Amino acid sequence: MNLSPKALFPFLRWFPMGGPTVRADFIAGLTVALVLVPQSMAYAQLAGLPPYYGLYAAFLPVMIAALWGSSNQLGTGPVAVASLLTASSLTPLASPGSEQFVVLAVMLALMVGIVQLALGVFKLGVIVNFLSHPVIVGFTNAAAMIIGLSQVNKLIGVPMGRSEHFIEDIWGVARQVGDTHWPTLAMGIVAIAIMWVIRKKAPKLPGVLIAVAVTTTASWLIGFERNDTASVEQIMEPEAKTLLAEYARTDSRIGELNGDIAAKSADLKKLHVDKGELSHDAITLNYEIELLRLQLKDREDENRRRNRALRSMVFEKVSLGDTPQYFALGKVPAGQASEGHRWRIARAGADKLKLVGGGEVVGKVPEGLPPVALPKISWDMFGSLLSAAIVISLVGFMEAISIAKAIAAKTKQKIDPNQELIGQGLANIIGSFNQSFPVSGSFSRSAVNINAGAKTGMSSVFTGLFVLLTLLFLTPLLYHLPQAVLAAVIIMAVIGLINFGAIKHAWEANKHDGIAAMVTFVATLAFAPHLDSGIMVGAGLAIGLYLYRTMSPRVAILGRFPDGTLRDAKVNNLPASDVVTAVRFDGRLYFANVAYFEDAILEAVAANPKAKYLLVVADGINEMDASGEEVMHHIVERLRGNGVTVVFSGLKKQVIDVMRATGLFDIVTQANIFATADQALAAVYSRAGEHAIEDALRPVAG
Repeated sequence: MNLSPKALFPFLRWFPMGGPTVRADFIAGLTVALVLVPQSMAYAQLAGLPPYYGLYAAFLPVMIAALWGSSNQLGTGPVAVASLLTASSLTPLASPGSEQFVVLAVMLALMVGIVQLALGVFKLGVIVNFLSHPVIVGFTNAAAMIIGLSQVNKLIGVPMGRSEHFIEDIWGVARQVGDTHWPTLAMGIVAIAIMWVIRKKAPKLPGVLIAVAVTTTASWLIGFERNDTASVEQIMEPEAKTLLAEYARTDSRIGELNGDIAAKSADLKKLHVDKGELSHDAITLNYEIELLRLQLKDREDENRRRNRALRSMVFEKVSLGDTPQYFALGKVPAGQASEGHRWRIARAGADKLKLVGGGEVVGKVPEGLPPVALPKISWDMFGSLLSAAIVISLVGFMEAISIAKAIAAKTKQKIDPNQELIGQGLANIIGSFNQSFPVSGSFSRSAVNINAGAKTGMSSVFTGLFVLLTLLFLTPLLYHLPQAVLAAVIIMAVIGLINFGAIKHAWEANKHDGIAAMVTFVATLAFAPHLDSGIMVGAGLAIGLYLYRTMSPRVAILGRFPDGTLRDAKVNNLPASDVVTAVRFDGRLYFANVAYFEDAILEAVAANPKAKYLLVVADGINEMDASGEEVMHHIVERLRGNGVTVVFSGLKKQVIDVMRATGLFDIVTQANIFATADQALAAVYSRAGEHAIEDALRPVAG
């Protein structure tokens, strides 16, 4: 094992660094940071986390990935696809934005990092090849559409429910288009317009930062945010009151269930120690705990539905002294006047309700760094997150390595996929100790990095330091940043990921690849928000189609073309030989296609009963397993018993090694194995004698 200093600390290759290199990396790092700060907050929101968690994910992971990766210009951090996969994996397990959701997101980052680091250390980067390019194309197109659509509600200022079916959630948003909050929509459109114009007219300017600065300033000046609190008694809509009362009762029951589960779990641990895990009392108590957990899940689902229903209601505020009242939209009593704003219940509670009557903003961002702590591990959730962690690991790495290779094509740098896995794995692991969610390589920020003149990974170190300065000193400036602008940033970032031409190209290259891409696309949309299911279906189908193709590779009966070459007799309408049947098999010979190989050989021999020789042109057989050897052995002995001699040409070394190891080589004998087809045919016709002098397959005289 190579344990040289540069193997343990790959960043040592950057040194010594001259002044021009440091200056170039400094400028590139600052430029990327100007894009990363607003982008990371947007992607945290996409992941279901408070926006400021994006800054945590944009600090240490960015630097660690550069220090231990193999690419000098790859920009790591929060990205759209990994963020969406995080949200889709965790939403069924916890409420987005909740403390439990944050804990699971950090735990998921740790699991993703461990998977990637293990793959890199054991040099298993090739495993990513199981996710074929067409599958990734189909998944990326679907994910980009889902990402874009998931931001529409924030762009128009209406709530979106979260259910087991993303299409239903989007339909729910479409039904609320009439309730669009116009100032919110205006903020989003202005941000999109600024980013689009700068991208077209002045691509070197930080369009995202300019859009954020302009809209945040406008938000502050016009008082874009409008919040209020109220009691249940101030809500005048009977349906809302009923839902709020049920919500409060169920919330109280959830607290009781959590208390019961905690108490019984403590008793169960004591029973394990005293009587053993398989004692009658322990099994009974464990069953009771499982029943309580099922009840807890049902109650949480009920309140999630109630909260969604409450958030969809629109109210008008009527000021009556110190105690305003909230009536359903259009139901203000005659003689009373609304103050003109539309209000929604943002969060229900037992005593107080939070209402919003303006646009939503990022709000207070905690100053300083997050605490450095070991991620909380929930072994109950480990199994639920494992498949998601594997999918995010592979998809994230594919994204990162694809970007790194694209950059290397310009810089001529050698990329080591296993070292890149180590870098990405360490970034996620160390990031999880600092409250980060899963990260990966970013195409847009990597492009900004290289275009800004980055020479080494030190540019990413500078980027992380600029994010650190933002966390320490600049977070108050982000309070008035509209959520709609973060949605606009995400939409503009993922538009470039939608590329239906790539699916068409896959179809034109190979129909099976096209099918895999289209099925992955449809499955990802259909299974949303469970995106890992969509990509698993695509990957499984791609592997299945590959096996199907290799089960019946091309088999050609050969004939002698007028120019002396051997070609497919059927395609070129060439005459058959009375002396030898020449068959070419184009594919590896293994368990899935041995039956096809045997049938093809016997059918060819049966179709030409006069020929006493069979030539297997084996140039296309790159591998042979035990099943292939067994069938070949059987064919040789069976045909020999029928008076037909089997001759081979073009056998690869690895195939001959198998034949020698199993004794098949001695049965065939060296006399019947030749380097080329023409050498084999010359030997066959020499054995056949003068009567075959005019035969169709006889080699052309030199």
